Amino acid sequence: MSQTLYFGGDIVTLVQPFYAEAVLCEDGRIAAVGTLEKLRALAPKAREYDLKGATLLPAFLDPHSHLTALASTLQLAALGGSKDIPELVGRLEAFEKENGPDTQRFLMGFGYDHNALKERRHPTRRDLDGAFPDTPVLITHMSGHMGVANSAALALAGIGPDTPDPEGGVIGREADGRTPSGYLEENAFFAVSRISPPPDENARLRALSRAQDVYLQNGITTVQDGLLKQEEFELLKSAAENGRLKVDVVGYMDVKNAAEVPSAPYDGGYRNHFRVGGYKLFLDGSPQGRTAWMSEPYEGEKDYCGYPIYGNEEVRRLIARAVKEDRQLLTHCNGDAAAQQLIDCYGEVKQDLGSEADLRPVMIHAQLVRDDQLDKMKEIGMMPSFFVAHVRYWGQTHLKNFGPARAARISPLKTALDKGLHFTLHQDTPVIPPNMLETVQCAVRRVTADGTPLGPEQEISVTDALRAVTIEAAYQYHEEAEKGTIEPGKRADFVVLSANPVNVPKKAIEDIRVLATIKEDRELYRR
Repeated sequence: MSQTLYFGGDIVTLVQPFYAEAVLCEDGRIAAVGTLEKLRALAPKAREYDLKGATLLPAFLDPHSHLTALASTLQLAALGGSKDIPELVGRLEAFEKENGPDTQRFLMGFGYDHNALKERRHPTRRDLDGAFPDTPVLITHMSGHMGVANSAALALAGIGPDTPDPEGGVIGREADGRTPSGYLEENAFFAVSRISPPPDENARLRALSRAQDVYLQNGITTVQDGLLKQEEFELLKSAAENGRLKVDVVGYMDVKNAAEVPSAPYDGGYRNHFRVGGYKLFLDGSPQGRTAWMSEPYEGEKDYCGYPIYGNEEVRRLIARAVKEDRQLLTHCNGDAAAQQLIDCYGEVKQDLGSEADLRPVMIHAQLVRDDQLDKMKEIGMMPSFFVAHVRYWGQTHLKNFGPARAARISPLKTALDKGLHFTLHQDTPVIPPNMLETVQCAVRRVTADGTPLGPEQEISVTDALRAVTIEAAYQYHEEAEKGTIEPGKRADFVVLSANPVNVPKKAIEDIRVLATIKEDRELYRR
């Protein structure tokens, strides 16, 4: 029997009583919470873990991200933070020089943001062709919803002047309206990105291990893979079977192509730290990329509102698959028109099938969801998972795209809280790093990167923000009996912080450091 006694700092249970003096863990679970004197008497031979003034909280749970995608980006040229297009191209050149050309794969980069480039535009094939006339190149926008291919990559993909836009996607064109510019949006981008073969399995498993470490460094012990296709499922299955998963991983199968991937025996409970939690569906794109589907035009546009990915009939068909199989469905919706499509179609399917199952469907991002839509979501048992860090990363872009009134309403946390909805907060990694403390900061102090307040009336308390990444995240996963608080019987999953986020000034929360991350009473990360 293995026992550990934690004491010596603020222990935040997130239930009543809110603080505890000590926690006793036994064989990976919390055995007792109480005074140090009492717990020492219960377990006089327990290993002692002195916090030395640090703060112990329940470990964070990641309500939405893409673990295998983060692993993939760790093998690509890092383009985030590029100030202009020449710097972006230079990073690609440096990456190829350092890693050598790969004749089997595209040269790929990830993380550029056209809003942050000096040129204030996406690169084009011509920008890339100068340095890479023969090597196929594909770069991915930090949103993951768009990117740019050079001429060699377009040729391999069979994209030319006569290639039509695919359903739910756009091929950028030059001034003649026909010649591909290299810019690709949504399904057009996804189709090209699938052409390049993946690295070998050993390289991918090594990258997956590094990706798990990134989450552990941020105090996260339950991680999502928010879109599993055959390749991603097989990677996680291999990692599980070979004992290479350190964190709990919950995967969501692509509902459109789910029949192609047999998920047994990972349906239901965890098997070697991996389980399939349900299905994933996309209904629109990105608000910062102006592909989110809105009910009213974008600022400065007469008619353009973004666009849907599917018609209502197809959406109902895909939702019905999840409901009939009693599977949780996570649906990507940014714009309010996409949110309405999901709410209407899910409600109709649920009524038609007479489903009363507690499936807890999730609207992922819900950036521009309206008050009336939150009311309807509560009626049908749907919960939003908000990407509140948009306030900081793209707040100025949203002001430009939507105007002050709509931009101030992105991620309406306080409204959702007041209406009594369950909701969570996420980072959509690898879009941004899985920094939960930064996310909590953005939830309690809504300012853009340049310090402009954006919807301060939607700020919530530190405790409510912490609940959203612990208690509510566990609820979203149907794991509230196992995780999310420090109570007897739950898993001993903890994060040790350099300060108590409840007690520091709001603007100082992001300065707190994760000192250690503990999974089932085993310290997997120490700063």
